[in-house]
Order: sequence, then structure tokens, then C-alpha cells
Amino acid sequence: MRKNRGQMSESFLLSAMLAVVGGFLDAYTYLLRGGVFANAQTGNMVLLGVNAVKGEFLRVLYYLIPIGAFALGVLAAEAVRRAFQAHPRFHWRQIVVAVEFLLLLGAAFVPQGKFDVAVNVMVSFVCAMQVESFRKVNGNAFASTMCTGNLRSATERFWRYRLTKDRSERNKGIQYLLIILFFIAGAAAGAWLSGIWGVRAVLFCCLLLAAGFGVMFLKEDLPEIKEELR
Repeated sequence: MRKNRGQMSESFLLSAMLAVVGGFLDAYTYLLRGGVFANAQTGNMVLLGVNAVKGEFLRVLYYLIPIGAFALGVLAAEAVRRAFQAHPRFHWRQIVVAVEFLLLLGAAFVPQGKFDVAVNVMVSFVCAMQVESFRKVNGNAFASTMCTGNLRSATERFWRYRLTKDRSERNKGIQYLLIILFFIAGAAAGAWLSGIWGVRAVLFCCLLLAAGFGVMFLKEDLPEIKEELR
């Protein structure tokens, strides 16, 4: 078994944890915070266009707010990377995870109802920071908060495997599919726990992010998924 000498921030373990968080947050905001998608901004843009045609311009603004918050989150992640990339003790992505943790912790204690817009801003901002900061798993591009690109990549890898019989292509395709499954599992967990714990359900994401923050302290020489599945 060969050793993975890449960053822990690009490990499959951390990527899977973040995919669960991404799916969870989409379900959480859609079910409990006014029918808004936390990170699937394409969905928000569709709803924005539909409401614009109907002339419901307050609803247009309602969906425009999380879209703007997402854009600000991307800028914030880049600012963190620039400021902390050379930090001697922390990886800059750990700072991103810490910010995510604190914002979601705050969201857990915001009452449901008239403050949902503020929570959607916080969660969209968090999701943008995550998707901008964590874009690779074992060196391959991936998205932790949305599945369309991962599905495209999985299909492409399996097609290449069919043509070339290169098992590394098949294994990369399997990794993408697993990330999608973790995202779906996160959405299912979000729906289930939201029904049990209400707005406090987002504390589950805080637990995963705290674990992810710790994972990035581990040594980089960790066993990688075998190149050939037997």
C-alpha cells in the first residue's frame, strides 16, 4: 500500500465529512429556514427567476440575499487563504473550518421564523467558504457542497475506464460516487434530525467540523485507498 503524501485537507476522510455537512445544510435550510437552499445556488436562481416572472419582487430579493452571501463567502475564503497560507502552526483551511463551526454554532441558537433570512445568509456564507477551500480529494477536483460536478466526473471516469481498462480511472469514479452518497446521507440526516431537534439540529454539523479540524492536525503520511480494488 502506497502512502498518501498530500495534504490532509485533501484526504478522502475529510472530503466525506464535508460532503455530509453540505447535504445536511441544504436539507436544514430548506426544511426549517424558509425553503432556501444553503449551497445549491442554482436552485435559488431558478426560484428567483420564477418569482421575477410572477412579479413577486420581495421573493426575488429573498432568494437574491443567499446568492449574494455565497459570493461573499468565496471572497472571504480567498482572503483567509492569502492571510494564513504561510502560518507556521495552522493550515489556512483549518481557519475556514473554524469560521464555519462558529457561524453554525450561532445559527443553532437563532429562533425559527423572522430571523431565518439571517441564518440563510450565515449558512450560505459557510457553504461558499467550504466549496471554495476544499476542491480536491486525493488530488482530484471535487465539490463538497454540490453533486452535479461530482456526478459528471464520476461518469467521465467510468467511461475512461471502459475505454482504457485503467483501474485508477475506475477507482476515481468510485470515489466520486462515494462522495455523492455521503452528500445524500447528509441530506437524509439533516431531514431526520431537523424533525427531532429543530433548529438545534445544525449542531450535528458543528461536531463534524470540529472532528475535521482535528483531522487536519494528523500527519500527512496516511494509507491511501489502494490503487487496485481487489
